[in-house]
Amino acid sequence: MLLAYGFLRSVFEIFEIYKTSIDMVTTSEVAVSLTVDNKMYLNEIEKELGKFGIVEIEKGQSIICVVGDFLAERKGYTLRILNTLKEIPIRMISYGGSWHNISVLINAKHKKQALQTLNDHLFNCKQIN
Repeated sequence: MLLAYGFLRSVFEIFEIYKTSIDMVTTSEVAVSLTVDNKMYLNEIEKELGKFGIVEIEKGQSIICVVGDFLAERKGYTLRILNTLKEIPIRMISYGGSWHNISVLINAKHKKQALQTLNDHLFNCKQIN
């Protein structure tokens, strides 16, 4: 919510009330995107969040975490990962919570392809076309 302090606290309090952990989160000036694993109270959470704005729920998503030595001073790692996944629609990217983890959210139907291409191009050093 643009220029609304306390907004994120209000959003996260809803998840606390329903004892639902957030796995991954990204934010911008006007949007919050997040993932949860436990869907038990999803309908209630959706209703509560609806008081703040438009809520969209996408099911059938998978988080893929690429773990390595991605210190901010080292160049090219993020580009290499994203270039490897260029044929796969990425819904969300999270980087910065740790120096050693870049996470992407993709549709579960692309999970096997994403894992295979990451393995081939990051660990087996095959050329990217």
